[in-house]
Formats: sequence, C-alpha cells, structure tokens
Amino acid sequence: MYAKIETEHLIFIRLNQTKLHSEEYINLQDAVVNDGNITNVGRLTILPSSYTGSPRHMHEYAQDAIAYVHHYGHPELFITFTCNPTWDDIQQLLLPGQSPVDRHDITARVFRQKLKSLMDFMVKHEVFGSVRCWMYSVEGQKRGLPHAHILIWLYNKITANKIDDVICAEIPDADIDKDLLEVVMKNMIHGPCGTLNPNSPCMIDGQCSKRYPRALVSNTVTGNDGYPLYRRRSAEDGGKLATIQMRNGDIEVDNRWVVPYSPLLSKTYKVHINVEYCNSVKSIKYICKYVNKTSDMAVFGVQPERSDRNAVIHIDEIAQYQAGRYISSNEAVWRILSFPIHERSPAVVHLAVHIENGQRIYFTAANVQQIALTPLATMLTAFFMLCQNDPFAKTLLYSEVPTYYTWNASRKSFE
Repeated sequence: MYAKIETEHLIFIRLNQTKLHSEEYINLQDAVVNDGNITNVGRLTILPSSYTGSPRHMHEYAQDAIAYVHHYGHPELFITFTCNPTWDDIQQLLLPGQSPVDRHDITARVFRQKLKSLMDFMVKHEVFGSVRCWMYSVEGQKRGLPHAHILIWLYNKITANKIDDVICAEIPDADIDKDLLEVVMKNMIHGPCGTLNPNSPCMIDGQCSKRYPRALVSNTVTGNDGYPLYRRRSAEDGGKLATIQMRNGDIEVDNRWVVPYSPLLSKTYKVHINVEYCNSVKSIKYICKYVNKTSDMAVFGVQPERSDRNAVIHIDEIAQYQAGRYISSNEAVWRILSFPIHERSPAVVHLAVHIENGQRIYFTAANVQQIALTPLATMLTAFFMLCQNDPFAKTLLYSEVPTYYTWNASRKSFE
C-alpha cells in the first residue's frame, strides 16, 4: 500500500517537472544571448530535498549534524532506542490469537509515543542535565523492529570521571536492584555469539561484527577515537555472573557480553536502549552513517559519448531512487501514518552558496527571457544587499546572519 502511495507522490513530482528546467544562471544567460535555444538547457528530473527519504533529504540531515558539531562541538551521548514487541501497551491492544507481527500499526503507534516520551524525559526533565540540542532518525531496517538513533548535546559536558554515573556495562547486583537485573538480562546481553553460538546473526567470517565479547577492564578508559572502554570488572574483581537460557542449554555470562546502558532509562522503558558516550568528533562519522544511510544497491547505466554536442544526457533522479528502494512492513506503516523519520532542535537554516551568477534558478519556456535578464535574489545576494544598507550586518559573517535576521521567502530579503 505504501509503495502505491510513494509512487503517486513520485509521479506528481515527475509530471510537474516536464515544463520546469533547472540550470545555473550564467549558463542560461549564455544560451539565451547566443542562440535563444533553451531546449538543451537544464534537462533534469530532480528528486528535491523536500521529498522525505530522498538522497538530498538524507544528505541535508547529515550536513545538519555537522553544523551542530561545528557550532556546539561533539555530542555527549549517542542513544539507540529499539521497539519492544512485548511492551504491555502493545500486548493489551492485540486481538485474540494475534501477535505483534500481525499488527504493525500498533507497533508503530506505541513506538512513536514511547519515543516522544523518551525525548521529553531527556530534554524537559533533564535526566542527564540541561540539553543544548538534539536530533534523531528512525530506521525500520529490512526486517527488524523500528529503532531510533539519537544524538544529545548537553550544556554541561560529561567528564571522564562522571561516565560511570551515567553509563553502565556491567550485570547489576541482584541484592541491590533485582528489577534492573531482570531488564538487563532480558534486553542488554549481546548474543552470546562466537564459539558459544556460531550461528548468531552478528557472526561474519567467524568474527562478531559488534566486537563481542569485549575486554574486561577494572576502570573506564577514555582517549581512543571511538567510544570509551567502559568498566567491565571480572568475577575476581567484583563483577557479577548470570545465567541465560539458550536452545543448547543454560550459559553463564559475565560483563564481557553486556551492551552499555543507562540504568535509569532501562528501568523506565524496559527495552533495549544502548547508551554510548561520545568523546571524539570522529564518532560523528559513525552517527552520520545512520542519518545518511540509504538502501543497499549498485546502479550502472549507458550514456552517449560527450563528443556529440547535441546529445542530451537526461539524469532521472526519481528512477535512480526507485531502482534500489526497499520498503519493510514497519517502515511502510510508519510512513502511512505520517510519522517523522527525522526530528531535531534547534532548526538549521540552509544558506545558499555560489559563485557570481552561479546560482541555480528554475524557469519555463514562458518566463525564460525575463529570468535571464533579471534573476531572483538568493540568500547570498540578499546578504550583500543587507550589508550595503545595514551597518550592523557588516559586522557579521554570512553564517551568523540567521541568528539576528529572518529570511522572508516572498520578498527574498533578510529582515
């Protein structure tokens, strides 16, 4: 059903581009002045960034993450929040004989409510401290449950000696917190894999792709390029052991198999919530991979040689997008219900950057002559006009202007 909806949207975009051309202003000006022929200028079928899930849309969010890093530094926390089909909220709504697999609509609605609750919990109730900014993206994967990857920037940075107060990678003591132990054993134990379970989904070429089991360390160690080495004490050093049930029988596990978690969040939501501390800007590469990840595909095509000056190479971005599109049931329901796949705060203003007369403009056969003579203003050209008329604007860099001025899209000016 969602494939039909998406196809209708893409057909609308395609049909409304047949008369609309896009080209850099200077190239259009040359074509009009020299021979007046615009038939070979700007023939593109563009999938705009306003279309949710398009490569341009994904790329913009990756750029927004980099903008946050440029302005605020690296984030403090990277949180992966996964849907739990055994939540009471889901189970109570199922009809007799149904399982969560039969009702993706319930799964999507409940996960959306839980995700909003989690963001309010962290942002409004400041469980980790006052939040400076945040962003998240929701993924459906190809066959898995929906899950969100969340970035959190805090006003008060988490120092190395405070990591253990926020993040834990150890099995809880049953005598101190039995409820937390139950949640961790059910949701936060990886695998086991390796020799204990060679057929585990994480196994690739005989190795665990998630790098488990981890090394046992007596104290948290920071300073590497990725995530810290969290405290994982051995049984001799005071670490706890626990037994999990598997098909082959009971297996005893130690702290090497624990996925890092926040005790507060795990007890509150009773689900798999992986909480990681970011101590390097390099970790943004890993995070942006998720924000910018698209379907696995390889596309090749045959085009005429450029020696033929009259040959028009028609780039069809809509066809390229559909060629490798994969829609899982969970993602389809999520999109049908119009739930967002990305959210962030505060907003990021996208500023136009181009060389002189190099701005991209849109035109039709009817208005091409007028636009070739007088192109519309862009944010960059409006910034130059602002500096001519406003003494205060002269003291600002281009990237600082949106902090003090708003962009009027109809007048094409900063106010």
